[in-house]
Amino acid sequence: MIGVFDSGHGGLTVLRQLTARMPQEHFVYFGDHAFAPYGRRDPEEVYRLTLEAVERLFQHGCRLVLLACNTASAVALRRMQQDWLPQNAPNHRVLGVFVPMVEALTAVSWRDGLPVPGQTQPDGLVAIFATERTVLSGAYPLEISLRAPQLRVVSQACKNLVAAIEGQAAADELQSMVSGYVGELMAASGGEKPDSAVLGCTHYPLVADCFAAALPEETRLLDQPLIVADSLADYLRRHKRFAAAQNAAGGVRFLTSGDPERVSAFASRFFGAAVTFHSVAELDLLQK
Repeated sequence: MIGVFDSGHGGLTVLRQLTARMPQEHFVYFGDHAFAPYGRRDPEEVYRLTLEAVERLFQHGCRLVLLACNTASAVALRRMQQDWLPQNAPNHRVLGVFVPMVEALTAVSWRDGLPVPGQTQPDGLVAIFATERTVLSGAYPLEISLRAPQLRVVSQACKNLVAAIEGQAAADELQSMVSGYVGELMAASGGEKPDSAVLGCTHYPLVADCFAAALPEETRLLDQPLIVADSLADYLRRHKRFAAAQNAAGGVRFLTSGDPERVSAFASRFFGAAVTFHSVAELDLLQK
């Protein structure tokens, strides 16, 4: 089984693409709704909550976990891979949605630091729209600069956007908010138009049309769920021990640390189909 973790609903936009791309795989989605959102939490708290979630998914039978949360990926992934995983779960792996986006922006492989064959090395301005914690981590500018120092990066924290999306704000209100974030970023860049833009939160694909309308027409808006799905499929091709057989009957189990009824009622908007969440605490008790 492959674990998919997010602090709440946003990772379901990624999971939707994962299940479409790899229908033979069995996924376990865990939303830490009891502690969502992570975007304004302290880095140590984000790391602790993410680590607890990964351990839990390992205990439920997952040997590979994808952090489908930009905040968790930016704050916790590298530290977890370097400091915790080798000592505590050396036969397991943790990936994140952050790495595929950096590779897509820079056209440089994360594994070996070499240019991706067949791709043109990019230049120009990259716009990052993300939560406050992801922006404060500085992870995107740092990793991009290590691989493509010719790129210039401007980041914009989209305060309150996650809450507005989950609160099902009206379309005109969402468009107004997004236009404001784009205006702030353009002002910070001195009016320079970004060549590429990243929606660095898994909630934001639900308002991608608002960003597309607010950004210059020539700005390339990267589709994070699709890029992550392609990246995971490639990883499984190269690491077959984590992949299901091609003729396997895939599926998805949905777990939450919050109220399953309330979470289930809201989650279908993100996943694109009706879903039923179960309490992870109840399953923990059954395993003991």
